[in-house]
Amino acid sequence: MAGSWDGSYDPGSQSDDSHHFERLHIEPLYDAFVCPLTKQVMRDPVTLENGQTFEREAIEKWFKECRESGRRLVCPLTQKELKSADLNPSIALRNTIEEWTTRNEAAQLDMARRSLNMNSSEDDVLLSLRFIQRICQKNRSNKHAVRNADLIPMIVDMLKSSSRKVRCKALETLLAVVEEDEDNKAILAEGDTVRTIVKFLSHEQSKEREEAVSLLYELSKSEALCEKIGSINGAILILVGMTSSKSENISTVEKADKTLENLEKCENNVRQMAENGRLQPLLTQILEGPPETKHSMAAYLGDLVLNNDVKVHVAKTVGESLINIMKSGNMQSREAALKALNQISSFDASSKVLIEAGILPPLVRDLFTVGANLLPMRLKEVSATILSNVVNSGYDVDSIPIGLDHQTLVSEDNVHNLLHLISNTGPPIECKLLQVLVGLTNSPTTVLNVVAAIKSSGATISLVQFIEVPQKDLRMASIKLLQNLSPHMGQELADALRGTVGQLSSLIRVISENTGISEEQAAAAGLLAELPERDVGLTRQMLDEGAFQLIISRVVKIKQGDIRGTRFVTPFLEGLVRVLARVTFVLSDEPDAVALCREYGLAALFVDLLQTNGIDNVQMVSAAALENLSLESKNLTRLPEMPPPGFCATIFPCFSKQAVITGLCRVHRGTCSLKESFCLLEGQAVHKLVALLDHTNAKVVEAALAALSTLLDDGVDIEQGVSVLCEAEGIKPILDVLLEKQTENLRRRAVWVVERLLRNDDIAYEVSGDQNVSTALVDAFHHADYRTRQIAERALKHVDKIPNFSGIFPNMG
Repeated sequence: MAGSWDGSYDPGSQSDDSHHFERLHIEPLYDAFVCPLTKQVMRDPVTLENGQTFEREAIEKWFKECRESGRRLVCPLTQKELKSADLNPSIALRNTIEEWTTRNEAAQLDMARRSLNMNSSEDDVLLSLRFIQRICQKNRSNKHAVRNADLIPMIVDMLKSSSRKVRCKALETLLAVVEEDEDNKAILAEGDTVRTIVKFLSHEQSKEREEAVSLLYELSKSEALCEKIGSINGAILILVGMTSSKSENISTVEKADKTLENLEKCENNVRQMAENGRLQPLLTQILEGPPETKHSMAAYLGDLVLNNDVKVHVAKTVGESLINIMKSGNMQSREAALKALNQISSFDASSKVLIEAGILPPLVRDLFTVGANLLPMRLKEVSATILSNVVNSGYDVDSIPIGLDHQTLVSEDNVHNLLHLISNTGPPIECKLLQVLVGLTNSPTTVLNVVAAIKSSGATISLVQFIEVPQKDLRMASIKLLQNLSPHMGQELADALRGTVGQLSSLIRVISENTGISEEQAAAAGLLAELPERDVGLTRQMLDEGAFQLIISRVVKIKQGDIRGTRFVTPFLEGLVRVLARVTFVLSDEPDAVALCREYGLAALFVDLLQTNGIDNVQMVSAAALENLSLESKNLTRLPEMPPPGFCATIFPCFSKQAVITGLCRVHRGTCSLKESFCLLEGQAVHKLVALLDHTNAKVVEAALAALSTLLDDGVDIEQGVSVLCEAEGIKPILDVLLEKQTENLRRRAVWVVERLLRNDDIAYEVSGDQNVSTALVDAFHHADYRTRQIAERALKHVDKIPNFSGIFPNMG
């Protein structure tokens, strides 16, 4: 490639090696071809009045500089003044130069062609590529020459070079070759070339990525190539990733984005973009595309897995459009829209957007409509799923009119329709419709409407029967619904469970499953917990079926840590403890209940549960259960049998002595134990209950105080009960409860206990000097209910705040 270097093609870049081939002239370079000003071969020669020829652009620049500097117009060569600045085109010279250039470039192109192979040196290949790039940028006809010389496949081969510089330059050169040339693009796209270019997108070297993106952007301008680019595995994924990359330079990101915009011309590419996180093109097609495209894109949207934030964006963008398709399209279109709405509605926030867009009325109409235009059952299942999603989103659906006369979803007729559908469809739809009712009964503003409709329709027994179905999802939905209903219709549900064969057993079986702790188990325990605790018949049936033994086993395993680590453990334990506590409400009526408590040590278990920190309901229910057990202690204590008096004592009573029996309970005056008679004096029960008096939850404090008050009840030794509380350091916490006055119930209970404590002279003396306690008692005396005022009066008498002879209330004994 040695040769003469007789001038630069481009002033200002004389050191650029890319002109190497241009300086190797096959035919001699005539002086007449060269502009005296630029020292380059002229492209548009023009002649002055004095016969001198220059490049048009160069002489025009010379004249401009003369005018701007105030100089006379002179010829640059002769420096003689010119009368006119007229420029006459030298057409013959221009044609001659063009012919000479064409012959030389063809020869130079052939020389470059010989260097484009893997055996050439890196420098030779780079020189050849630069030359081809420059002549293609020079004019369009050179691109045709490159194509005709079969150079495009040879340049493509250079993409496989081991030299990074060669690969980058080959990408640059290909861009120059195909730019605005559809024929060259078509040749380049043959075979696996586009796949090779796409591979450069994942190269570590940013320069290669940048050149590859620029080339793909140019190729993507051809609609015929859009499908081919999109069909290459990973192409769209990588491009989408580049548009959100913070490490790429701005130009590369912009070109990647523009490439994707061009690729949107192909529907398959739009689907791929959506799958890879670029949803807007698909959403635009749903909004603006022709009907067939709208429907196909809606159907595809339903197949996508979207994260929750995206669901909200989609709902805001195309929610209304999808609802319109669902309302007015043909069956195929409605199916596509329902499919997409099902996907979007699976997140609460996006469901709320759909509700505001008007989804409820057409959904309900689709479900309830019979006859013409009826949705097939498989689509009714989708409608039911969407309705379940939106109802369970937390939106106040009672504010949305869905029919005539301002009816809402919880209007009696509509709830009746839901109940009718539940009874007359298959398990999949039944499950979703039950979940709709679960959502409606989760809300305190709508649950009473549903309860009233269920009662008026007589549907209680049919709903209870779902507890026995084999389909787990359906069974769980029914249990959750019944749990929500139980606080409002507990007796009706208890009657249904008690009077129907199998349902109660099924609930117990669900609770006792040893498969960790499921949502269904927590709901089943919660349902049983809400049933009336004093329903002796239900408790009797649970005793007969061995329910309490199973529940005790589950509670013990949870306490021991054998079952842990699920998000449902807390509601499950709360429900179990509440169900277990119901056995303590029937102790006086059911000897089997007493036997169960003794055999399984329930008193000790409830004492242990008092220390279940962080679960207030378990502590509260355990304290309440201990209250029930302790109230029964005085009936279960074995009173001592006194030995018969001797002969002398019979004749001479004055010589007899009262027998002394040791080991008796101080409070109950008999033989007691926590296990047999449920006496709180054992097992640190009193200390643990006293500790709960400092709890932040007033209901826990009230339950603990109620349990402690059984030690001061009628029928026990109150003086000894006071001593027990003193020893447990419980007096001050009890007085503090009175002073804090957290709730009216708590004040009522505290006044009762304090009055019993003040019967002890020493305590009364100590308290009489505490102005705060006196003030609290006076406040109760003035403002509490009638019975509490009586008790407060007696308490004030104990501390001499009211004289004994000035009773305000009649003596009630």
